[in-house]
Amino acid sequence: MDHGGVSSAVEGARVGRKWRDGQGELVVRGTDRDVRVPLEIAVSYRARTKGLLGRDAVDGAMLLSPASSVHTFRMRMPIDVAYLDRDLRVVAVRTMRPGRLGMPRLRARHVVEAAAGAMREWGVREGTRVEVVVAAAAEE
Repeated sequence: MDHGGVSSAVEGARVGRKWRDGQGELVVRGTDRDVRVPLEIAVSYRARTKGLLGRDAVDGAMLLSPASSVHTFRMRMPIDVAYLDRDLRVVAVRTMRPGRLGMPRLRARHVVEAAAGAMREWGVREGTRVEVVVAAAAEE
């Protein structure tokens, strides 16, 4: 599948998922059209721990992997949280105000965070399938 100079690090495969901290694109598969969103990828302990803490805004979304829950302590803004299973299918979407602790989702393996209201705008809801696309150089 051609993604305009980038290749998919994951296309539904459970084995071989090797993301690194960096930039990418979240592709939300819709019935009418696909939505592409700038994505920060946080897979190291340090990057996942920092997440969106201390920020006033987020441009696009942030993927935390592995993760099955999040908190919004020390956050300055409400966020939308999409919990993804191992096949990158959304198992739950929640909006969280600052200072909250999210409940762990048993089937969740990854979490996508974005500004409050963004998930609805992008068409992300329970059952939605997403893809994570990273630059070919970042996959090596």
